[in-house]
Amino acid sequence: MSDSRQPGRLVPGTIGPVLLDPDHRYRAVAARDARFDGCFVTAVRTTGIYCRPSCPAVTPKRHNVEFFVTAAAAQAVGYRACRRCLPDAVPGSPEWNLRADLAARAMRLVADGVVEREGVAGLARRLGYSGRHLTRVLTAELGAGPLALARAHRAHSARILVETTAMPFTEIAFAAGFASVRQFNDTIRQVFAATPSQLRAAVRRRNGQQPAPGVLTLRLPYRPPFDSAGLLAFLAARAVPGVEHVGEDGYRRSLRLPHGIGTAHLVPKDGHVACALRLSDPRDVTSAVNRLRRLFDLDADPGAVDDVLAADPVLAPSVAARPGTRLPGSVDGAETVVRAVLGQQVSVAAARTTLSALVMALGEPLPNPDGPLTRLFPTPEVIAERAGEVLTGPRRRSETVRRFAAAAADGTLVVDAGRDHEELAAELCELPGIGPWTADYVAMRVLGAPDILLTSDGALRKGAAALGLPSEVAGLQAYGRRWQPWRSYAGMHVWRAATTKTHRRTA
Repeated sequence: MSDSRQPGRLVPGTIGPVLLDPDHRYRAVAARDARFDGCFVTAVRTTGIYCRPSCPAVTPKRHNVEFFVTAAAAQAVGYRACRRCLPDAVPGSPEWNLRADLAARAMRLVADGVVEREGVAGLARRLGYSGRHLTRVLTAELGAGPLALARAHRAHSARILVETTAMPFTEIAFAAGFASVRQFNDTIRQVFAATPSQLRAAVRRRNGQQPAPGVLTLRLPYRPPFDSAGLLAFLAARAVPGVEHVGEDGYRRSLRLPHGIGTAHLVPKDGHVACALRLSDPRDVTSAVNRLRRLFDLDADPGAVDDVLAADPVLAPSVAARPGTRLPGSVDGAETVVRAVLGQQVSVAAARTTLSALVMALGEPLPNPDGPLTRLFPTPEVIAERAGEVLTGPRRRSETVRRFAAAAADGTLVVDAGRDHEELAAELCELPGIGPWTADYVAMRVLGAPDILLTSDGALRKGAAALGLPSEVAGLQAYGRRWQPWRSYAGMHVWRAATTKTHRRTA
């Protein structure tokens, strides 16, 4: 929505005010402040172009600009993307995790490609509203309805495929979700003021090389700082052999996607994460990128998080040592629930052993193994049918896994990034064997919920004791209120203290 229709307002806990009033936004643009990239776009009336706030071009005069919350809103009124700053190639807004309202949940599903696969009716059905109401809310909140938002994502996906692959444009058009080649060509010209051939030629001139066949090489941007070492350590401790691998060359994992399968290789770099994707179906590029960004929490606002947590003298040393701590996400909701249930009341190592046996017995072998990646995590259907044959340990735990898998397989229980936290937690807790810890852990990983403190977690309480904090549930809950709205991130610091003896409370 442009500044002429939306009053400025403050969003507590984000990078200062994300939805700033127009004058504050203009000052951010004049300062070329990259912290605001992805939070809004600047449209210049005299040129018909919209840019990211940090665009290096000459700052336009104030009376010539207007601001939009989304690129889709700018495109809807006729603006085209700047070819210099590429405003679609920025981290997403941290709002979509901080907020849990209808607009935020819809944005997460649109980014996953739900509109392309299921249409607006499918998106509305997932969210529990009518298509008309959903369109009305998104237009009011974001300045664009679901079709316009999906169109912007299609354009972004198409640009990725045009610039990083040698695929024919006809194949790219349908892979990106366009209904026809003509629609693809028209959209690319309208959004990027260039033909697909011109986009491809420009990137070839810059890079001077042809893309590797079968591999999509992407740059996934983030807002610095980024504690990649801490994130990779968390994932390494829980990596299931065959499905995941963490080594000196970064993180790898197999992916089960809406149209096919794939593998990803992520390597953190300065300012971005290098991503190599191998997909059996190029239509999955949007879903794959979105899920990997959520796994690495690349849309987070580390400055806002660290400012709040560093104000606590107990956490300040950890924040100083590990600035930009991220909240590990998820690439598959059902998989995350199974892993959480099997990790209840056991060590991380024990859970990993159990999951490895499950994957070796029930995981589908990759038709083309990619280095250490040889299998996919088993589907809910397979787990529901055969979990009892494979899982050892408490029978009640195995039955909980089987019941959840059966509910996920028949669609009774959906676990995806578009769910409401409270509704999802209530549905999970209705299953015998799943309690509040598991439900909150799933919300933290799958929904990216930033303000959850798992006070009943044994490792978290051990870390709290190591820091000199209250280690009983009530005391830790009370102390943790000072970390709002970033208690999930605070928990990552406290968890780390459980395995570190150098963190002690000094005051």
